[in-house]
Amino acid sequence: MNPRTKGIVGIVPLGDVAVLGPKVIAAHVTGYLDLEALVLPSLDLPRQTLDRQRLQYDAGKMLTALEALPYDDYLKLVGVVNVDIFLPIFTHVYGEAQQGGRWALVSLFQLQQPHGPAHNPESLLYERAAKIALHEIGHLFNLEHCEDTQCLMHFSGALEDLDKLPLYYCRYCRAFYKAALSNGR
Repeated sequence: MNPRTKGIVGIVPLGDVAVLGPKVIAAHVTGYLDLEALVLPSLDLPRQTLDRQRLQYDAGKMLTALEALPYDDYLKLVGVVNVDIFLPIFTHVYGEAQQGGRWALVSLFQLQQPHGPAHNPESLLYERAAKIALHEIGHLFNLEHCEDTQCLMHFSGALEDLDKLPLYYCRYCRAFYKAALSNGR
């Protein structure tokens, strides 16, 4: 049977990513979105997406490179990196997804900030990664940013804002998500 019809979300480590990060994200996708999620084999980081002037990876270019990969059997895919990513209009981003697309991107790099991994417990890093992944997957299902500050689809540009968000969508975003899922989007 085609995995796409089963609604499987592929979690793909890109580059040097600790094993636990993608597993935590997969568990949250299954637990919170009611979708089966599988951690797939690791791939090399798309080196062509490195901006040598900024010494960061361009998230938009990385998503374009990922879209070209042959993963047609998966409903949605989440690339997990441990490098600093950006969009030209932002100094950095925690994740990125094309609205209604197939691939999302989660970066663990900035989630370890502002005091570095020695000052933030590992559990906080993985909670943040799960929130970013669920938020970006929401965009893949055409959810937009929500004005409700107690909704996971609320925009959070700072870690303090991200840490305040719950691990769930508000009732409206949840209804939109369920409708998109039932329509196979």
